[in-house]
Amino acid sequence: MRNFHLAGRSTVHSQNGMAASSHPQATLTAIEVLKAGGNAIDAAVAACALQGVIEPQSTGIGGDCFALIQLKGEGKVHSYNGSGRAPAAATVEWYLEHKMNSIPATGPHSVTIPGSIDAWATILGDHGKFGLDTLLQPAIKAAEEGYVVAPRIAFDWKNNLAKVRAGINAPRYLLKNGEAPVTGDVMHQPELGKTLRTIAKEGRDGFYKGYVAEDMVETLRANGGLHTMEDFAAHTTERTTPLTTSYKGLDVWQCPPNGPGITMLVMLNILSHFDLTKYPSMSIERFHIEAEAARIAYLMREQDIGDPAYVGVDVERILSKQFAADWAAKIRMDALVELPDVRPPINPETVYITVVDKDRNVCSFINSVAHSFGSAVVSNTTGVLMQNRGAGFRVQPGHPNCIAPGKRPLHTIIPSLTTQNGRAKMSFAVMGGQYQPVGQCRVLTNMMDYGMDVQEAIDQPRGLHYEGVYTLEDGVPADIVAGLAKIGHKTAPCVTPFGGAQAIVIDWDKGTLTGGSEPRKDGCALGY
Repeated sequence: MRNFHLAGRSTVHSQNGMAASSHPQATLTAIEVLKAGGNAIDAAVAACALQGVIEPQSTGIGGDCFALIQLKGEGKVHSYNGSGRAPAAATVEWYLEHKMNSIPATGPHSVTIPGSIDAWATILGDHGKFGLDTLLQPAIKAAEEGYVVAPRIAFDWKNNLAKVRAGINAPRYLLKNGEAPVTGDVMHQPELGKTLRTIAKEGRDGFYKGYVAEDMVETLRANGGLHTMEDFAAHTTERTTPLTTSYKGLDVWQCPPNGPGITMLVMLNILSHFDLTKYPSMSIERFHIEAEAARIAYLMREQDIGDPAYVGVDVERILSKQFAADWAAKIRMDALVELPDVRPPINPETVYITVVDKDRNVCSFINSVAHSFGSAVVSNTTGVLMQNRGAGFRVQPGHPNCIAPGKRPLHTIIPSLTTQNGRAKMSFAVMGGQYQPVGQCRVLTNMMDYGMDVQEAIDQPRGLHYEGVYTLEDGVPADIVAGLAKIGHKTAPCVTPFGGAQAIVIDWDKGTLTGGSEPRKDGCALGY
């Protein structure tokens, strides 16, 4: 239970519906959709579309989407892969011939076909009550009439000012008199508003065909891109079968590859071999075990995971009890496991939205332009900021994540859902680039092993062992930092806090919902 002597947030409680996101206006929009008769799926799409305008550093219609949905909180978990593909001309030979041994983090080659709009349309077609014509209206209004820049968004904008200034069309669309907007500034994006109106009228074809697609292709090809109108028109969303594992009586669900949710499940399987309750939640031992599980899981991901349409991914072996047991046996409390250095190509940004409605439809929904401000390429006249998810490919023949025509890159965004005896228990995720699997495990183990409520679990200080360095938030006590260094971890403070969690817990016995929201972001949980 929260200590009211300390600064913090209370959990949010309601009986009917609830939403949580990283922006208060998006959360409010979701609630308004629910109260207008929409369901959780409608509310998530409307909130996400709005965030694509008011949180341009993290998401937008030029990005990708994954979702997990459980109708009425029981039975089948539906999984959607709305990630985009490389252009048909993007062969590894082309890049090697042009002396490109990696995909740049900005510019046209970093752009895969944006998957969000088709994913939204597909999910709504399957489960929604409303259409894009209705649900895009809050985003259209924000783009045309203006929105107020929130504090965390201003922070990210300032930190990426040089990138935006160097982008293609980005300064014109995303700066205010050549500078990053500050907290309280009002921003307008009328061109993006017009594009959203076209999509609202014409549906997914209003984005993947016609003048919007023509403008994106013209922008990309004029700057060296390989994209064609055919690449855009051919894009589709995939309905997939989710992956699952169990932890302390909970079934935990993730989207399958090319999503990286399998990384989180491997971490949980390894952590299940340790009694974390032997150690305080804030302890050297707990941070060390978490880091070792992450290092092992991330190594697996980089070596074994790619687009399953192109490479074989041995999911059964990777999620087997034996795989986890073999690795858990290697973890020592006084030293680090010797592993190859893992350096994933990108460390992106994201938004995550969770919504549960009065009928207990559950929507765990994530959308991203990859790195902050994506590729820094904005379409010439439509105002669409395009993702740089293609920078996640390897230019390495034989690697499971090597770029190829029509291939989807290894992603970082992972919505999550837990069930108990077949019924939804918690819809949650922790956005934030490579941190996401670690963040999800930390929130879940905070609750399952340490008895924290959902807000306490989100609030607790975090760390990420990434590229050989254990980067720790300011809230991690000095004695823990020193203890980790003594074991052999190379530690460093982080500049930007890790992650952005949102979560809703369902109590079936009481008939209530409990929400928690990330204090490191601007948003909130709301219920009614």
